[in-house]
Amino acid sequence: MTAETGFLRRMVRRLTSDVGDLDADDLSAEAVRSGCDRACDSSTGEAVTVKGRLRSVEICPRGSVATLEAELFDGTDGVTLVWMGRRRIPGIEPGRTVRASGRVAVRDGRKVIYNPYYELQLAH
Repeated sequence: MTAETGFLRRMVRRLTSDVGDLDADDLSAEAVRSGCDRACDSSTGEAVTVKGRLRSVEICPRGSVATLEAELFDGTDGVTLVWMGRRRIPGIEPGRTVRASGRVAVRDGRKVIYNPYYELQLAH
């Protein structure tokens, strides 16, 4: 394949693909470029670093302790970040890009990282 056919193929894909699919591809590529693990490849008990965009942020009362939960999407899969005993964290809001590290657990069939170490990322 020549450089011209590769370019043409990418252009046709960009023109005919769904915007959500293209966004997911960009998120996934950025996470891999920055040296992070892909959420779809992570498994229970594994220590990972993921990077993606927060889709939702909500306060969830669990028993007597409130938790702040944010769904991070890296283009391949979602991971729920859970901060125990927190009602708000400045900068943790929908649409924000975050890099988070911790050990993967599974709750209700979904991947979860409890009390992750996190870094707010600049938008690209």
